[in-house]
Amino acid sequence: MRRLSKEIKIGSIIIGNGNPVAVQSMTNSDTADRAATLGQLKRLEKAGCDIARFTVNSTEAVRNIPYFKQRVTLPLVADIHFDYKLALESAEAGIDKIRINPGNIGDASRVKAVCDICARKNIPIRIGVNSGSLEKEILAKYGFPTPEAIAESAKCACEQLEKFDFDNIVVSVKSSDVRTMIQANRLIAQKCVYPLHLGVTEAGRGNAAIVKSSVGIGALLAEGIGDTIRVSLTDNIIREIEAAKQLLYSLDLKPHIELISCPTCGRTKINLIPLAKRLEKELKKIQVTKTIKVALMGCIVNGPGEASHADIGVAGGNGEALLFYKGVVRKKIPEEEIIKTLVEEIKKLT
Repeated sequence: MRRLSKEIKIGSIIIGNGNPVAVQSMTNSDTADRAATLGQLKRLEKAGCDIARFTVNSTEAVRNIPYFKQRVTLPLVADIHFDYKLALESAEAGIDKIRINPGNIGDASRVKAVCDICARKNIPIRIGVNSGSLEKEILAKYGFPTPEAIAESAKCACEQLEKFDFDNIVVSVKSSDVRTMIQANRLIAQKCVYPLHLGVTEAGRGNAAIVKSSVGIGALLAEGIGDTIRVSLTDNIIREIEAAKQLLYSLDLKPHIELISCPTCGRTKINLIPLAKRLEKELKKIQVTKTIKVALMGCIVNGPGEASHADIGVAGGNGEALLFYKGVVRKKIPEEEIIKTLVEEIKKLT
């Protein structure tokens, strides 16, 4: 069961209160470079990103916000550090959300100024806290960035904004240590009513980073914690979207076609591995509004029985296969017709 939280609107996307988990990423170009940043935003949009963030560290970057808003439909988030005036200017320029750490933008008057303009324009603020941004007094209290320290820092930041009657808040507590990240989010989930942005920061690159992020984000999502996610990779930003979507698919949090296939063994009489690759490629072309489970099994032993929960599937024989629906066998088909038949039948289910 999903953790219920306050509902927050970010542009056209609504998170929290049981709404679908939104996928985020961040551009890595100089935001002052219009062409480069717009190109990345358009690629993220095409890849299925729901919310895109970019660094705003200059007046030139702020000036580009209306330009980007006119050319992409993605909700846009300004990532602000140190200079609160850039947050004020971004709000005036029409940004959809602002990410700040209240601890590094100055005194209470500056935090209030950001809250005031965001309240007036109905712009949410994401409070971002990680193990490298803790206040000195909190570090002194706990000794090092423990989950308790990170959660306390985030709770204090929320209270800073709440003092100015601002509660249009999204909270993010991150760490590069997976266990710390998981426990910090569990703690803050109990301490506030705001939607949570999940991510393992500085996860690295390649498959190792994807696994690391999936363990941290996936463990929390499986517990019902989390409203929006970012898989942070030192890689092409499109891989972040691909990994995040696969993560959501694995927990049935996003409609998709799930391919269930066995690892093959000595009983397998059909050329299953190449068939699985071909079928996976074809399935990516089919758009769905609900999850459909498709089984591609190597033999009758783990065919209709073990895959009886699949909406449709085949179990391989000697140069042929049994086509089944929810474990009930319908007919035999030749091996060379497996892909064509499955694709045709799946399209009838969409």
